[in-house]
Amino acid sequence: MTVTLIDETHFKGLPISPGVALARTCLLRQANHEDVPDYRVAGEGVEQERSRLTEAIAAVGEHLEGLKATVAERVGQAEAEIFGVQRMILRDPALDGRLLEAIDDGYNAESAVLRTFEQYEARLRELDSHYHAERASDLGEVKRRLLDHLCDTKPRFQCGHIPECQRGRQRIIITEELTPALALELGTGEILGIVTERGGPTSHAAILARALGIPAVSGIPHIHDLVACGTETIVDGDTGEVTVWPSDVAVARVGPTVPAEPLAVPEPVESLAVMANINLAAEVKTVRRMKAEGIGLYRTEMEFFAAGRLLDEDEQADRYARVLKAMDSQPVYFRLLDLGGDKPSPLFEFPAEENPSLGLRGTRYLLSRPDLLRTQARALARASRHATVHVMYPMVVGVDQFRRARRLFLEATAGLRKGDIRHGPMFEVPAAVFEAPELLAEADFASIGSNDLVQYLFAVDRNNENVAHDYSPDRPVFWRVLGDLVRAAREAGCPLSICGELASEPAYTRRLLALGVRTVSVSPRLIPGVRLAAGATPEQRR
Repeated sequence: MTVTLIDETHFKGLPISPGVALARTCLLRQANHEDVPDYRVAGEGVEQERSRLTEAIAAVGEHLEGLKATVAERVGQAEAEIFGVQRMILRDPALDGRLLEAIDDGYNAESAVLRTFEQYEARLRELDSHYHAERASDLGEVKRRLLDHLCDTKPRFQCGHIPECQRGRQRIIITEELTPALALELGTGEILGIVTERGGPTSHAAILARALGIPAVSGIPHIHDLVACGTETIVDGDTGEVTVWPSDVAVARVGPTVPAEPLAVPEPVESLAVMANINLAAEVKTVRRMKAEGIGLYRTEMEFFAAGRLLDEDEQADRYARVLKAMDSQPVYFRLLDLGGDKPSPLFEFPAEENPSLGLRGTRYLLSRPDLLRTQARALARASRHATVHVMYPMVVGVDQFRRARRLFLEATAGLRKGDIRHGPMFEVPAAVFEAPELLAEADFASIGSNDLVQYLFAVDRNNENVAHDYSPDRPVFWRVLGDLVRAAREAGCPLSICGELASEPAYTRRLLALGVRTVSVSPRLIPGVRLAAGATPEQRR
């Protein structure tokens, strides 16, 4: 039963893309595939269904290639890989074989797609990890695309008779679950905000929303049935709050949120060095365009995920060298493979664990797989012939673990011709914070990974909407921890930077500066906002 709200009402969801938007709503319904055609075929009907399926796979594949190219050009290579992964699924010969086998067993094309994909999705969800949940989401998206093509259906606005809602222009989109393709296809400059019933911060739609600069909140059950089309609404992607029919006071606090013309990228400021986070070597062009002062976090495991296989020493060395040369002597910080927890992968061997987030993760996992660490160490050493390499050790729990991992790195690279290589831990585990003086005394540099540090400090799964309210970097105890680390680094004479969502939010920039932080690393497209916040005058900050 649908109940329409008419008074100011507040909802609390998960903040998945920062920013605030004030606009009227458009309600978007996904195509309903619960009643797809389901019938049996035989004889010539089998060949007809095979042809229909083959044509659908080809058409969807071509569309995905187009989306990938568009996103690479307009947003970035890392975000484009969202569609590359879906394209790889379509090319999987085992999956194609199962689909055709279902048709040979007498099912029509739609039924074959539904049955086969649901089997695959169920198996992945049984593995109970964020990584496998995302892969199940990828499968679900490919399934939806195939069924949309076969059934000639597509998502539609319930209020499509209103001109502004035909493409969501200057509106806040409310939907059950936003797909990354739909976020893109609706237009980068037309959507003001997004509210969904399902989907977490690591979903592909969330990643794309952040890259496009669209404020978004998820995890509000039944909101699609509670809000009417055209309802004035405030979406706060910083806090996760959604206000329906806001009061005049609430509206005045928000002010106008119509997207402005893109600003010129501001020049670096003296008070704060702003570096970039990247996933892939191909993102360096964007980094240079945003005038980053280096790469503060290169998530090297993403190169493996994008390739869909293990990369050998030569392939890794080539990617790392390309980044170093493209950055033209600016610093580049390479995070060693950060695997486990919410980032397991079929590419790597992981034991079954009751609680992966407290199991083999980061440096702990690398020490259990010295073959992976040795190969990456040699690749980084070879790349260091072109420029200084900064090696970041993820999820370090203490000084002994840091020593062991660094020793393994040095042993693996002994005898190689190499340049300057520096080593530093990432502070993400509370135990490491208590050993900060000892760690910093042995390190060439250090970095604070704020996302995991908040998560482990407060024992909260940041992707779980039931406890997300406890995931807050605003708590005084967290800032005491940051202050302790900054002071310890200063006393040790060890350079310290911060990466993670905290560094990316301009609202925290001045607070970090006051604490003594002088280097942050953020998504390339967030550099202008952070830099402006760092250089703003007191009058501009009011």
